[in-house]
Amino acid sequence: MTAALLLSLAGLALIDSTSIGTLFIPVWLLLAPGPVSARRILTYLGTIAGFYLLVGLALYFGGSGLAGVLGGALDNRPVIWAQLVFGVGLLLLSFRYDGKRGTGTGRVLRWRDRVTAGDSSGRWLVGLALFAALAEVATMLPYLGALGLLGTAGLDVPAVVALLGGYCLVMVLPAAVLLGARVAWPRLVEPVLARLNAWILKSSGSMLGWVLGIAGFLIARDAAVRLGLFEMLANR
Repeated sequence: MTAALLLSLAGLALIDSTSIGTLFIPVWLLLAPGPVSARRILTYLGTIAGFYLLVGLALYFGGSGLAGVLGGALDNRPVIWAQLVFGVGLLLLSFRYDGKRGTGTGRVLRWRDRVTAGDSSGRWLVGLALFAALAEVATMLPYLGALGLLGTAGLDVPAVVALLGGYCLVMVLPAAVLLGARVAWPRLVEPVLARLNAWILKSSGSMLGWVLGIAGFLIARDAAVRLGLFEMLANR
């Protein structure tokens, strides 16, 4: 376990913390009129973090089993080169999402309407968290990137479980900080949440570009390190 791996995982987790399920919905819940129930929102955050952890464990150990069947094929240089190309491709694709086309805005508005039209019971919040997590499974690129980094790190099972658990905690940490601030200083934080909500609605298109770009960079960087490209450039 290296500092570079920990920093990469933390960076990917913070990117994941800006998704619809981990940031947008908590902001809308915190903006709801009336007193905020910390227990209910923590239930929501705990549900989505727990779901991500279970999915991550299933994908990691399922992928590890597949890697064992392939006999270490994932460590071959052609496969690592393919990882590098994939990461660079994501990075290039990110430039298509500049926010000017409004990509993703309609989806964000539908989510906001769904959240504000619901009730605030614990059961409804758990269902909302699961629904949001399921809706994002196919697009959890930062999380898949983190799983890829763990898969090539050669760590034992307890370390992988601990790192995935830490990833999920960091992923919901910004929303938890906003919740604590909203409870402690409501008058000061409500304007901040309102501005954050306006930024979400305005920047929802370009945010996808940032997610693709940073995830692509980290995936490509890991492949470049494993290929020794940086050492080759340094020795020239």
